[in-house]
Amino acid sequence: MYTARLFAALLLAVVCLATQEEYDNDILEEGITLTDSQYGSLWPLPQKVQMSTVVFKLSGASFQIVDAKESSSGASCSLLQNAYRRYFEYIFPSARKQGHVKKKTPASAVSELQVWITSADTECDGFPNVTSDESYACFSVVKDLFIMLGFLDDCYHCLICLLPGLETFSQLVYEGEYGAKSINRTEISDFPRFAHRGVLLDTSRHFLPIKVILANLEAMAWNKFNVFHWHIVDDPSFPYLSRTFPQLSQQGAFHPYTHVYTPSDVKMIIEFARLRGIRVVPEFDTPGHTQSWGKGQKDLLTPCYSGASPSGSFGPVNPILNTTYEFMSMFFKEVSTVFPDAYIHLGGDEVDFNCWKSNPDIQKFMEQQGFGTDYSKLESLYIQRILDIVSSTNKHYLIWQEVFDNGVKMKADTVIHVWKGNQQQYQDEMSRVTASGYQVLLSTPWYLNRISYGQDWQATYKADPQDFNGTDAQKKLVVGGEACLWGEYVDATNLTPRLWPRASAVAERLWSDKDVRDLNDAYSRLAQHRCRMVQRGIPAEPLFSGYCAYEYKGV
Repeated sequence: MYTARLFAALLLAVVCLATQEEYDNDILEEGITLTDSQYGSLWPLPQKVQMSTVVFKLSGASFQIVDAKESSSGASCSLLQNAYRRYFEYIFPSARKQGHVKKKTPASAVSELQVWITSADTECDGFPNVTSDESYACFSVVKDLFIMLGFLDDCYHCLICLLPGLETFSQLVYEGEYGAKSINRTEISDFPRFAHRGVLLDTSRHFLPIKVILANLEAMAWNKFNVFHWHIVDDPSFPYLSRTFPQLSQQGAFHPYTHVYTPSDVKMIIEFARLRGIRVVPEFDTPGHTQSWGKGQKDLLTPCYSGASPSGSFGPVNPILNTTYEFMSMFFKEVSTVFPDAYIHLGGDEVDFNCWKSNPDIQKFMEQQGFGTDYSKLESLYIQRILDIVSSTNKHYLIWQEVFDNGVKMKADTVIHVWKGNQQQYQDEMSRVTASGYQVLLSTPWYLNRISYGQDWQATYKADPQDFNGTDAQKKLVVGGEACLWGEYVDATNLTPRLWPRASAVAERLWSDKDVRDLNDAYSRLAQHRCRMVQRGIPAEPLFSGYCAYEYKGV
């Protein structure tokens, strides 16, 4: 579990109690009732919120987000300046169309949000990482009618914690009946419950255009997700354009030019994510899920046999050839330089042994190694070699739970990703993994490609990654979880509304306090948050009958 310092400082502002989304008078399904949350539209809910009835006005003509004079970061920090522009436009969307011209501040209006960073090392050009501290606290100075967003001296990665602070600030601004922007004075101290809060997108089963990925990275930032798990290749296609092995995408992508991610595309996505405090963790899953690899790399996959003759089909990666490991060594050396994050997801799930069993060369190898007919030992031999190769590039790794289940020897800092089974089964798996001393991520209850009629976000919201039998020490090994949207039935046309706001339910479970579980309160806030996402350009699907208030303002 993520352990962060709780900063006791003051922010201003919270939301009005008037809802952004209105609903039918009918009682909602499953006992949800129509009540406004005292926390307005805050999502995910901060750790500590104290609201006041004191209200300040904000004017787009005069308000600005700036560096405080005392701040150690300034105009040279692109991450900061980019965030200031972005959040100003979120708060005052009309200013983007009309152009922002600074005018005299009206009486009693707040003139500035001053960002004050006291850390000497602001890491402006650095990448977010697994140890980044996202705690933030803010306070307002009423006398001079400006607001200050500040961080204490011991903030570890101040620029990373700035971003969720700005998002919270933007959520606290509300619009009155006649379009005036206001903000209530409020005290907030906030930090995430878990360090790893991810979204998995699959770009192999359907190619996702860059603009779709970027739009969802933007939405992830609004929901305070901090890891983009990029399941970039799989059986159907290989869209990653490798400099070392260009034939992989040339032969394995759906189209060698239009349906690939070039090195510059990948760099753009990583930089876009960095500016929003999001890590990009690529997944290259082997030895299974590799049919697209074999199209461009001869002898990489295992030839399957029908009786004594090759069948013409191929199975998982061939684990008995030296050329396999020579290829993998070169490939992961490239991957380690392209993706700056400290972790790579290595997959290791759903390996079908039937092809290995049919191949006479593998049968002979099994006999020589003394493996008998236990093909999980062969899988473990392969996985161990791959883990060693990736370790040699100074990268850490995440793996799907089958690698742990098969007893593969792994480094102590390996992260096990749990995805299988029903509630009891995944809870038992979480208990076994943590009892073995490994860190663990949960995804089983958060496979958002599984859809059902009605408000399925509620089951998603109720699931908790620490809900299993274990000691406090075991619970601390839970580093977070991920919402996964596999690509069999989604592409650019429907991925975004399928994902949001259902993923938002996962976001709050991973960010907010474990006792934040009130479905009525969550419904009220999530409905408003969904309207805010739609207003910002993300076509998030509705929770239930109703409408967003801005719909009748010509938007």
